[in-house]
Amino acid sequence: MSTAYQIIDHHYDVVVVGAGGSGLRATLGSAEVGLKTACISKVFPTRSHTVAAQGGIGA
Repeated sequence: MSTAYQIIDHHYDVVVVGAGGSGLRATLGSAEVGLKTACISKVFPTRSHTVAAQGGIGA
């Protein structure tokens, strides 16, 4: 038995991929200037690699 899913189109000015520190800042900055913005992440933001990188050696 197959299930048919309804397809919904979304339209954005900016799509940010990744919700680490830089991704979230880019998302907020875009939204602040009035752009319709989406942020896509494969994990919850507090589980991002930014958290794991703290304490590393800065380049």
